[in-house]
Amino acid sequence: MLIREVITQRIADAITAAQQQGALPAFDVPDVALDRPQDPEHGDFASSLPLRLAKQARMAPLAIAEALVPHVAAGDPIDRVWAAPPGFLNVALSPAWLQRQVDDVLAQGEAFGNTSTGKGRSVQVEFVSVNPTGPVHVGHARGAVLGSTLANTLAAAGFDVTREYYVNDAGTQMEIFYASVFARYAQALGRADEQIPEDGYRGDYLVVLGKELAAEHGDRFLSMERKQAVAELGAAGLERMLDGIRTDLARIGVEFDVWFRERSLFESGQYDAAIAELEGRGATVQRDGALWFTSAALGDDKDNVLVRSTGQPTYFASDIAYHRNKFEERSFDRVIDIWGADHQGHVTRMKTAMRALGIDPERLHIIISQLVTLRQGGDRVRASKRTGQIVTLSDLVDEVGADACRYFFLARAAESQMDFDLELAKKESGDNPVYYVQYAHARIAGILRQAKERSVRWDDGDPSLLVDDAELALIRKMLLLPEHVESIAMTLAPHALPHYAAELATAFHWFYDRCRVLSAEPAEAPLMKARLKLVEAAKTVLARTLGLMGMSAPETM
Repeated sequence: MLIREVITQRIADAITAAQQQGALPAFDVPDVALDRPQDPEHGDFASSLPLRLAKQARMAPLAIAEALVPHVAAGDPIDRVWAAPPGFLNVALSPAWLQRQVDDVLAQGEAFGNTSTGKGRSVQVEFVSVNPTGPVHVGHARGAVLGSTLANTLAAAGFDVTREYYVNDAGTQMEIFYASVFARYAQALGRADEQIPEDGYRGDYLVVLGKELAAEHGDRFLSMERKQAVAELGAAGLERMLDGIRTDLARIGVEFDVWFRERSLFESGQYDAAIAELEGRGATVQRDGALWFTSAALGDDKDNVLVRSTGQPTYFASDIAYHRNKFEERSFDRVIDIWGADHQGHVTRMKTAMRALGIDPERLHIIISQLVTLRQGGDRVRASKRTGQIVTLSDLVDEVGADACRYFFLARAAESQMDFDLELAKKESGDNPVYYVQYAHARIAGILRQAKERSVRWDDGDPSLLVDDAELALIRKMLLLPEHVESIAMTLAPHALPHYAAELATAFHWFYDRCRVLSAEPAEAPLMKARLKLVEAAKTVLARTLGLMGMSAPETM
């Protein structure tokens, strides 16, 4: 049980006890909310519950708080409870309890921070899902980092997590891509008369792809019936694009459990089944030769086309089939989609479609990842790599490194647009939060390494000797990780992690600057061992935090 839950329960029990003894009138006990005060003089936790109870109890908030104080059960982990104007209940944790947590952190090791919030429930996180018609760019990368960090944190919170990439390998855009691949392949073999389709893909990456396919297959597709040649060569080009996407994402530590093919929805009949179910539920209408989803009748602002008059399904139609597969075929308890800013208008209609299929739309959570602006020396980066600037994920990793990519993309809430400062991301100083946090870990590793070189053992260190304010502050900060894991699992907002990592690094640096760890004085050996235990525990927590963010924890810098 999280310490927050222990405190919450004791306050709730105190209300009941105060009512039974007549110190408070009878009323239903509400949920107890706790805050973490910024000022340590206000304790480790504070509850504004007395302010909320004033109307029900017909008492002054401060009087309610004072009535509760004697009824909050004393003893670990609580050291002191007191009332504060205008009606707060403040709680301070016991220093002895805090000291004992150092051994607890070390005992849990890499499992520290895990919670049972998810209780094994299944959750699918689908993210990136770039159309395989080009390389991953910076905008996609933000969603990739958000998704992978969220998946890591949900797993730490006790959910059964599936990380999934939806491969859009069906529809009009793929047909255009296939034709573009064939044109570049033919041109690579000297067929200058072969033209890219008017609405085709013209990036330089396709010129490279065409040359690679020509080198691998020779001219055999030129002598083949064109429709078959375009389909087969296009499919080969698709697989190469997917390989490139996998490679680019792996460079920033993003991997998937499932690569789900859109085409499989049509081949397996699941697309037809989804459309038939909507029709059977009276959620469609034929209009102007097209099949429409009557979403306006279910609360959307307008109806939406499912199948065009040409018989071609819309992306919306296949997305409905895909989400039906998630919920009805694979039975995920929760589904989380991370989409780009251009999909904002798609959110309401997708939830409406789930309602039309009899699926609780609250089980579907859609996070919109806003736009990213790259800046170099204060100037916005606009051009492509051909002019010496960077736009693809691969180029960005080359420029600033994977860890900087992950930290900076995580540092802002998904719904906020962000500027990515390339110069700051490359700085090796405390101004760069990535360097600052990782330097704390390397510094910790260096201390422990020096202790081992001196043949110092600290496994028998006594944490009760840790009484300095900086020591206790570091312990307090370490113990916040499980709370952050639980909160992120509920809010789906992983941007709290980089901020916590920076705060933990700051707490460590303050402790280290204030408290000498290594000492050659025999009289200081017991305290040295206790502090080395604390240093090792801090290393465990900082490494776990970096791991959840998908970042490395360097031993040296």
